[in-house]
Order: sequence, then C-alpha cells, then structure tokens
Amino acid sequence: MRANRRSQGVVAALASALFMGAMPIFGKQAFMLGFSPLAVVALRSTIATILMLGMMNFQRQFFYIYPVGLLGCLIAGVLNGVGSIFYYTALSRLDASVGHLIYSFYPLFVALWLWLDRQQISRVTLVRLMLALPGIYLLIRTGHDPVDLGGTFMMLLAALFYALHLIINQRILYEAPTPTVTFYTLLAMALTVGVAFLVAHPSLPAFTLSWWPVVGMAGITFLSRLTLFLGVKNLGGLQTALLGLSELLVTVFLAQVWLGERLSLAQWTGAFLISSSMLLIAMDQAAPEQRTNSGWLRWLNPPHLPEIDFPWQR
Repeated sequence: MRANRRSQGVVAALASALFMGAMPIFGKQAFMLGFSPLAVVALRSTIATILMLGMMNFQRQFFYIYPVGLLGCLIAGVLNGVGSIFYYTALSRLDASVGHLIYSFYPLFVALWLWLDRQQISRVTLVRLMLALPGIYLLIRTGHDPVDLGGTFMMLLAALFYALHLIINQRILYEAPTPTVTFYTLLAMALTVGVAFLVAHPSLPAFTLSWWPVVGMAGITFLSRLTLFLGVKNLGGLQTALLGLSELLVTVFLAQVWLGERLSLAQWTGAFLISSSMLLIAMDQAAPEQRTNSGWLRWLNPPHLPEIDFPWQR
C-alpha cells in the first residue's frame, strides 16, 4: 500500500513538474503579445479556477472541508497569489530559463519551513539538496550575460511564498482530498491576483491579438495544481519539491528550442547536478511528513473527529 502510494506520488509530482516547466515559456510568449505580468497571472488563475469549479460540479462532495482546513487553503492561496505576482513580474525582467532556475531555490525554503515546523529531514534528502543548490548557483552565476538583481530578488521572494503555501497545504491534505484543497487554494489565489490587477493595472491588449498563451497557461495551472497536491499528499512537501526540480529541464529545453536562449558550459554542469539530485529519488525512501501536534503550523490540525463517514473520506 505504501509503495503504491509512493509510486502514485512520484508520478503526480513529475507530471506537475512537466506542466509547470512549460509555464514560463507561455508567460514569455504572453508578454511578447502585449500582456502585462499582472494581466497574465490574473487571467490564468481565474480561468484555471473556473475549470476546477466545472470539474467539482460533477463530484459535489468535494466542496466540503472542515473550517480550519478552509482557512488554511485560503491563506495558502493568498500566499501563492502574492508569490505569482512576484514571479511573473520577475519573469518579465529575466530570461525564462534563468528566471525559473532562480525560482528553483524553493526546495531549500521548503526544507527551512519544515525544519521550523519540527519535521524530520532524511540524510539522502539533505544530500539531494546539497547537489541541487550548487547546480542552481552555476545556472545563475555563470551565464553569458549579467542577471537582473531586482528580478532575482523578486523571483526568490516568489520561491519563498510558494514553499510556504506547499507546507500549509500539506497539513490540510492529511484529512482533505486533493480536489478540495486544489479548488479552495486556486479560488483564493485568483481573488488575490484579480484584486491586484484591478487596483494596479486593469488593462488588457486588444481581443484581436492571440490569447492562446494565456489560455494555455490556464490549462497548465489547472492540471499542475491537481497533480502537485496529489504529489504532496502521497510524498510530502519536500519530496514533491525536489522532484519538481525536473521542471527546470523542461523550461531550459523549451527556452532553447522555442525562445532561442542559450546556456554556458558551466550552466549545463549545473543542470547535470540538478538531474543527479532527481535520480537519487530511488534511494530516498523517506516517508511522507507526518501530521504532528507540535510546530508553528499545528493550528491547522482539525479538531478531534468521531469515527463516522465524512464526505472528504470517500
């Protein structure tokens, strides 16, 4: 049972990484067509939420969630929404490959948040982090052109918020099913970025222009969030984040082929180190992080529940 759950989590996490690796490429295409960063993040989040709502209507029991879980999803969605604003603003100032590679510091932030929440981290996981971090450094510091420092800082903030939203959702996923957590997190995210768009920059390019990159991003967001939280539920936040580093390879490959970006030899060395970190998943048999009654996120635990059949257990 545990092996099947782990296998399902690995497949889900890799599928999420495949989807998310294409996201910055579509984002760059949208910028070229005249969409602002806020318009991109608001439109893709809103459309993805509508798609999720349509799916939930066929299984309405998934709308149910315990109150503290709902609050946690809403907080996670707001955090991810703020992080998305930082991400796409930074992406407008950086190459797609370099920007997403900087963003890939988020496993380190996941490990930091878990450590603060009193979760154990396996030795193999630490080895994988030690392989991945120098790889990311090589990708950032050894390119042909200097990297925009303002964009770099915003991308790191995006990674920090993304990591925090992952472990908040992880606490909720111990009890709540994946579609439920995905929907309420996406809803809060869409509301957050929608308000930011309306307040700061409420304008869109002409409808005569191609909107396919934004629509494509919405579909990717819908699929990537479902598979992401399924991975978190079955593997835990840190293992899912480490497997999520494979999205780097997708982004770099598509940026080379589609956008004509190029990496130096040292940057390719960094990509090799990150790939090695991902291959060590076969040796990393750490169990998913367990819900505890300690740590700074313990308030997200549900109250004691009687042994009856609840909708989210079906």
